[in-house]
Amino acid sequence: MEIIRLDDSVRDEFPLIKEADIAYLDNGATTQKPECVIEAVEEYYRRHNANPLRGIYELSVEATDAYEESRQAVADYIGAGDASEIIFTRNASESINLVAYSYGMSVLNEGDEIIVSTAEHHSNFLPWQRAADAKGARVVFFDPEEDGSFDLNKLKDLISEKTRILAMTQISNVIGRINDIKAMTDLVHEAGGVAVIDGAQAVAHIGVDVKELGADFYAFSGHKMYAPMGIGVLYGRKELLDKMPPFLYGGEMIETVTKERTVYAELPHKFEAGTVNVGGAVGLKAAIEFIDRYGFEQIVARENALTAKVVNAMNDMPYVKIIGGRKACNHHGIVAFRIEGVHPHDVAQIFADAGVCVRAGHHCAEPLHRYLGELAGTRVNSSTRLSVGIYNTEAEIDRFLDVLSGIRSRMGY
Repeated sequence: MEIIRLDDSVRDEFPLIKEADIAYLDNGATTQKPECVIEAVEEYYRRHNANPLRGIYELSVEATDAYEESRQAVADYIGAGDASEIIFTRNASESINLVAYSYGMSVLNEGDEIIVSTAEHHSNFLPWQRAADAKGARVVFFDPEEDGSFDLNKLKDLISEKTRILAMTQISNVIGRINDIKAMTDLVHEAGGVAVIDGAQAVAHIGVDVKELGADFYAFSGHKMYAPMGIGVLYGRKELLDKMPPFLYGGEMIETVTKERTVYAELPHKFEAGTVNVGGAVGLKAAIEFIDRYGFEQIVARENALTAKVVNAMNDMPYVKIIGGRKACNHHGIVAFRIEGVHPHDVAQIFADAGVCVRAGHHCAEPLHRYLGELAGTRVNSSTRLSVGIYNTEAEIDRFLDVLSGIRSRMGY
């Protein structure tokens, strides 16, 4: 595919961005949708809508083809060896729950250990906490350093003959740091464990190859990569998925059913019970094609330049505390911060009043905020977060920084 030059004209491909007078800087929560994605979903429902996999009439065949072509596009996008290793879900949360309940509940025994990084989104922590409670296993926390980095020697010390699972994010949704997943998966594999990687903040921003990463399972959501809400992906190694029981039961995930016995369908359909989200899958394929048109080399350069501009400006503001340190290279598209004396929710409201969209709260990473606060000798329950996407511009960053520079004075300091 020919790579298109990436500049500010990309904004014209996003109807909401083009028409609204806002600086949308909350891409870590969800991204806006380009016209090509909206049109692809609309085209499917207008001209090809039918229940896939169940009919031999033309519309059903078209729906089936659209669904399976989308699965292949995802497999190619993340370097999966086989399209059957791609399971469509609602989102990354459901993907990780599938692994925890289908794989985790099958292999965990009393006394086993699950290593979970303290930087995890709740979606890659709560399912493991629940599985550990149910099976008598134990969650062991892999703590980051104050700058958000992870010491591999500490991971070596945590891994033991009891280690069964490592749950790790590729890019933290609070810090934005890219973790050395390959080195971590190598370590857990040496101990006979498996690695469950949360790629929700990675797939729209950097190239991902699940084989090179050594991921046994890899989860992400379409809505964070310019695709519709309601479509997610779980990649799993085929030899693991084959042995796992279904997560949900019902239509289409079976081969045969009798009163006495049920035989489940082969991969990937064993894990996709009921009527599937073909429109979402079609939109995800269109989003992948959109990203591929620009290429990650340009996307990474653009987003890192905007991030560096934010971090460098904040470094000149002594009252701004950046979560995860003050080196721009450690924040890939995400900068979470606190302003001395001002609550993050007040900060976000001031930005909202100025038409700048940022997020305030613990960002579904409450343990990380508390842990980093303890390291700093203070109480940190929340922060304000800026996160950029392909359509953000220097002018929007200037708008953000202009508001940021006046917040303390506006609050009476």
